[in-house]
Formats: sequence, C-alpha cells, structure tokens
Amino acid sequence: MGSRFEITVVSTNEELGYINIEEAIAEITRIEKLISAWDPNSETSLINKNAGIKPVKVSTELINLIERAKQVSNITDGAFDISYSSLDKVWKFDGSMEDLPTPEEIEKSISKIGYEKIILDKKAQTVFLKEKGMKISFGAMGKGYAADKAKSLLISKQVIAGLINAGGDLTTWGTKASGEKWLIGIANPLNKDRIFSWLPIVESSVATSGNYEKYVTFKGKRYSHIIDPRTGYPTSGINSVSIFAKDAELCDALATAVYIMGVDTGLSLINQLAETEVIIVDENNKMFKSDGVLFESTRN
Repeated sequence: MGSRFEITVVSTNEELGYINIEEAIAEITRIEKLISAWDPNSETSLINKNAGIKPVKVSTELINLIERAKQVSNITDGAFDISYSSLDKVWKFDGSMEDLPTPEEIEKSISKIGYEKIILDKKAQTVFLKEKGMKISFGAMGKGYAADKAKSLLISKQVIAGLINAGGDLTTWGTKASGEKWLIGIANPLNKDRIFSWLPIVESSVATSGNYEKYVTFKGKRYSHIIDPRTGYPTSGINSVSIFAKDAELCDALATAVYIMGVDTGLSLINQLAETEVIIVDENNKMFKSDGVLFESTRN
C-alpha cells in the first residue's frame, strides 16, 4: 500500500508474539492484493479495467468496503470519493511537475469523478463504474481498513493487546505490558519530527492528514497533495486533521474529508457523529477541537 506498517503485540511468549506478527502481515498482504489499484490482478483493477463496459463480480468483502466508502462520500457531500484517481493525471507530487495544470485540464480530470456513478448490485455481487476512464482507489481508506483487519485477526488469536501503525494511521487495543495506556503523538504541522500533543488512547484508532506529507510550490504558494475531488484543486486553510474513532478505516476516510471540508464544516460534521472526535490545526497553527476532546495541547 505504499506505506510502512509497524505491528506491536503484547505477549507472554516472545516466539508466539512473532508468530502473531507474521499472521498480521499475511492479513495485510491479503488486503493489499484485494484493494490495490497497482496490482493488475486485483479485484479493484478488474473493476477499473471494465469501467463503462460491464459490471464485475467481486468478493463480498470488497463490495461491502465500497458500500461503506460511498456512505462516507454521502455524509461528506463528496469531499471523500474513492473515484478521485483521475486527478493523478494533472497533479503530480513526485517532483515532476513544472507548471500548474490549466483550468481546462482540471475540468477534464474531474469529469470522471463521482461516487454516485459507482453502481453496486449486492444481490448479483457486482460493481460497475458507469463511465469509461473512471477509476476507484482506496488510497484514502485502505491503510486504515488493513489495520482494522489485522487487529481483528490478532484479537481472534487471543492477543491481549497491541498497536498497529499503518503509515501514521494507528489502531490499538488493550494496554502496554506495563498496564499503561498507549500514547500517540500528534505531529506538529510545521515540523513533522516534533510533537504537537501527546494523547492516551484505549481501544481506539487515530488517523492524521497533513500538508507536510506531500506538496508542490509555485510562486511561493504551497499546494497540498490533498485535492478536493469536487473541484480538482488542492485544499488550503488547514495544516492537519486528526480523527479519533474506534475503527481506523473511518478515521482514515474522515481525516481526508474534514481536511477538504474546512474547519467549520468539518467540526460540524464530526460533532454529529457518535464516538468520533477531531483535532484540526489551521494554517495559522491555531487548534480546533470537537466537543468530546478534553485536553490542552503541549507544544514543544
């Protein structure tokens, strides 16, 4: 999935602990083969190849994942959309961009985007992308989903506690061997190597989206790699968004969506969702918290 996964388990037996970690790695690898748009043999690639041509029969697991993605798209008014992949053709954050894309190029790139054009038939177990050239990608929720599945597997193996770090998306259960709560650090948006705040979490997950990860700069203006799929333009006004919820998959998706939605709309959404919280740091390094976040930041 293009990310580093770090798996920590609490075990009374070191050898068993390593076996459990290997089992979690195998589960993450299985998920990658299911959802990777880079693997030509994955179910996701098969869906993309048949866009505008025919529905593709897929596993129940994938159709359920796509259904949940569409639900997040619906509650975020399209700020989250797994059909955003065509934007990759005009915005490149690998150092190869020499000029900003033209309005015409951007308009063309978003013409193939639209979660409502992803047609699911749960009875036939098929997925159909209505337009040729459409693509789906799980870059904004796949890591979280893989972390959740690995966590579920380890819990089923009676692993009493652990932490999975999926490229910055974290999910935990139980406590450290010492009995202490797991502590997670929110990176300072202005310096990702420094911590903005430390937070204890129990049986919970967190995901952060920030503009320090990937960006391009033209004429002194920074353009984030997080692009609004509704407009085709990078978002601005926010430095980072951290979402806290039980499932890493939801955290992953909502962190991207809230970053795009902005402070006011994002906070309003999260405050309406049960057992979900957010910390937003805007472009002026001012912090905003949803109603259930009760702590003061420790800047260093």
